[in-house]
Amino acid sequence: MAVKLQQITTLIDKIAPKRLAYKWDNVGLQVGDYNQTVSKVMLTLDITKEVLSEAKEEGVDLIIGHHPLIFKGISKIRYNTSIGRLIRDAIKEDISIYIAHTNYDIGEGGLNDYLAQSLGLTNTDVLQVTAREEMKKVVVFVPKDNLEGVREVMGRAGAGWIGKYSDCFFAQEGIGSFKALEGSEPYIGSKGELSEVEEVRLETIVPNSKLNKVVSKMIKAHPYEEVAYDVYPLDNPGSRFGLGRVGYLDEAITLREYCQVVKEELNLDTLRVIGSLDDKIAKVGVCSGSGGDYIKAASFKGVDVFVTGDIKYHEGQLAQEEGIALIDAGHYGTEKIVKSAMGEYLNKEIKSNNFKVEVIESKVNTDPFVII
Repeated sequence: MAVKLQQITTLIDKIAPKRLAYKWDNVGLQVGDYNQTVSKVMLTLDITKEVLSEAKEEGVDLIIGHHPLIFKGISKIRYNTSIGRLIRDAIKEDISIYIAHTNYDIGEGGLNDYLAQSLGLTNTDVLQVTAREEMKKVVVFVPKDNLEGVREVMGRAGAGWIGKYSDCFFAQEGIGSFKALEGSEPYIGSKGELSEVEEVRLETIVPNSKLNKVVSKMIKAHPYEEVAYDVYPLDNPGSRFGLGRVGYLDEAITLREYCQVVKEELNLDTLRVIGSLDDKIAKVGVCSGSGGDYIKAASFKGVDVFVTGDIKYHEGQLAQEEGIALIDAGHYGTEKIVKSAMGEYLNKEIKSNNFKVEVIESKVNTDPFVII
């Protein structure tokens, strides 16, 4: 079946909701048309002229990148600038560009979860919380005979999840009354007469991000022409989202041994390390890209070592002062796995949706540094 770009980006938004991105970030569709038909997708860390040339040669319709092509607002597209030429060439070749950046770093199951899993961490938690899911309570009044059907569709749409428990609902029986007026088509009762019906007050909690879907599915499954329901705001904290992850190794090993694990799993030749190589480590913090701002957060979480990239001189001294080891695997080194991470996710979703779309990974090395 022909697949529209919008259908692919909807899959991405499930694991990297745009609402989670930092305010300074620029994510989503940067070049292209949501109505474009897509048959081949390429994944990359950066958008460069070499990547765009590769996409052209491969017959790619959509490039999904991590680092934004357009970071700040631009008022001119001039072909004598690198970004202007990239935009021109993408449009000329009918190649759309979509970005999932800090929203993918933060999202559950996103880049930092993939990094933590790759580096052997279990029982992971968020390192630095950046957002909390807003929760709502939905109450709907349902005829007793229709209770199970309505409850089932609400649960499938995302209602009733509390931690590791699903289908969390409360039901209370009562008597509902109504009078069907002229022009109505009542499911129960007669026009012009007061009717009383055995109904059930069904209530549950719903993440705000899923509220519209839950309400829509509930109304569709409900037998009444006019559905009586309420939505209440809650102070209950919902799911936590944030940058970085903290977790545990299956068994304690030396920092020297763990450095080897990092090099092997991230396919790196070199690392920058702070700490005694013979010290044992068991609790590890990770943050893809530039994580120097989260050294204190990692220390507060009690990690033995923090794995990230782009560490500056004074940030290294801060790690020493905080008494934690530090592994600088580089910005590129900790984020190049975005291609395999997004690839695994998209291929699974594409297969389950029976989309006819091919996903490939860019072979271009966009790391600007050479170690000599």
